[in-house]
Amino acid sequence: MTRDDRMFDLIQILRDGRLHTAAELAAKMRVSTRTIWRDMAVMSGSGLPVEGERGLGYILRSPLLLPPTLMTQDELDALVEGLTAVSSAEGPRARAARTLLAKVATLMPQAGIDERVG
Repeated sequence: MTRDDRMFDLIQILRDGRLHTAAELAAKMRVSTRTIWRDMAVMSGSGLPVEGERGLGYILRSPLLLPPTLMTQDELDALVEGLTAVSSAEGPRARAARTLLAKVATLMPQAGIDERVG
């Protein structure tokens, strides 16, 4: 798992509004407690409303709304793979899959979908 994916997953966990210990988060992420401490410092330093400290736990103090198009690389790969398979088949959904692929490529140009599909 990349650091970006781990940070995304940590944010998702913290969105429940509960206090989470570093040990609990480390076990879920399969990393060391020290890594969680560093990740929390990075998140807090980047302006996310993460509060807490070593020995007490961490909590997201205010609701965090993530855009619906925010995906991990694995999620994006699965989406593109599925849409590509449907678009190459015969049937009424093939055209819809092709247009949806074009929409995703437009919404997320940084993902390089055109290079992977074309």
